[in-house]
Amino acid sequence: MKARAHSAVGFSLVELTLALGVAAFCLITVFGLLAVGLKTQQAAVQQTKANEIISQVADDLRSDVRLPPGQASKAQGQWSNLHGHWATLATPDTLYFTNEGTQTGSVNQSPAPTDAVFRAKITYYAPPTPGYTTSLADIKVTWPAQVDPATGAPAGSVETFVAVNR
Repeated sequence: MKARAHSAVGFSLVELTLALGVAAFCLITVFGLLAVGLKTQQAAVQQTKANEIISQVADDLRSDVRLPPGQASKAQGQWSNLHGHWATLATPDTLYFTNEGTQTGSVNQSPAPTDAVFRAKITYYAPPTPGYTTSLADIKVTWPAQVDPATGAPAGSVETFVAVNR
């Protein structure tokens, strides 16, 4: 009778330990990147919402009609309080918005409303050439709304410059 040769099949304890160590290192790396990914995604959502607010403010400034003297009472809508601000160039308007992009509080309210997440500052400029009807505005949206960019550093900001043919 022939004796059978037994061959051992499988992994040694050292190989198994190394494989588990590599797998653990990879999992720790992936879990570490999750926090970075979530923070980046949150910043992208806030920048997108801030761009929507800028677009909304610019559209409302463009659609705002210049009413003759004495006719300001006929203005309608939430932006009717911005009439004539190109005449007082030294005073920028500050508006506050919720996380959904709806305006909250009043123009130039201080302190910021408790439900405000974004702060929009509209700075008006005179037409570059006297006699022309194109007015200029700088719109800057910062967040969080409770941080005044003049005194502190906001978490993020988006800014644009618009020309409004009035």
